[in-house]
Amino acid sequence: MRVAHNRSMEIRELGWFTLLAEREHVTEAAEHLNVAQSTLSRAVARLERRLGVPLFDRAHNRLRLNEYGEILRAHALRALAEISAAEQRIAALADPGRGTLSVGFLHSFGGWLLPGLLAGYRAESPGVAFRLSGGAADTVVDGVRAGSLDVAFTSPRPAGDDLLWTELGDERLGLLVPEAHPLAERESVAVEELAQEQFVALERLYGLRQVADRLCAAAGVLPRVVMEATELVTVRSLVAAGLGVAIVPAPRPGDAVLPGVRDVAIADRGASRAVGMIVAAHGTPTPAARRFREFVRARHTEPPS
Repeated sequence: MRVAHNRSMEIRELGWFTLLAEREHVTEAAEHLNVAQSTLSRAVARLERRLGVPLFDRAHNRLRLNEYGEILRAHALRALAEISAAEQRIAALADPGRGTLSVGFLHSFGGWLLPGLLAGYRAESPGVAFRLSGGAADTVVDGVRAGSLDVAFTSPRPAGDDLLWTELGDERLGLLVPEAHPLAERESVAVEELAQEQFVALERLYGLRQVADRLCAAAGVLPRVVMEATELVTVRSLVAAGLGVAIVPAPRPGDAVLPGVRDVAIADRGASRAVGMIVAAHGTPTPAARRFREFVRARHTEPPS
């Protein structure tokens, strides 16, 4: 039985072989490759010895592929194309200025946190593309843990030492009420005043719901949730229809004024949620992912101007 490595073929030899098959002349092919004719001839001879068959028919100082050579050329061209494609993909992956980053985020962050970060990073690294995935807190956390997301922006901070958390700031929470609600004219409200209210909320797997439930529990309130939804826009629409009140992110400057509802500040301490970036604690990030993480950390730890 012959040892496997004796039958191996060097990538360079296959490349030379395909060029010689195209030129059909050793002198021309050697000049193109900038190698000695004898070096090229020995390389072809090695291929033929390894395969145990001749690859060319020789006549009048020219070479023509025979049936064996045609088979090898077809497979060699495919192999060389695959190797070239792999080299290009690896080069793109290894270049921090290229590649595609998979970024997860809470839906509610898509309107204020994410656009500024991505615009700033694209200005520095225009060759990087992003694959964005919005979802519930549990979903994006699971995506980072599974390796399908390079980074995610979430709240609250997930448990476990398998994730690294970088806190980026706090987002204030407020109470959304129908415009005809008795609380609509109030400047602020304490959570303990909401014990008899009917609530519209996101489902429990959403980070905002988890934070809101903890806020109510701290005030001794068990919220009467009468409707659950999967998107904040639905929650706001249900509140506008008079179906309940909701704890939502407080409006930010420039936010559109929604008809049919009023935003009331929550007076309780802790009426906010920590916003952070998570990455896997283990494994090797791509250079592009590492650079993006460093960019986000630097952007949110710079001293105020």
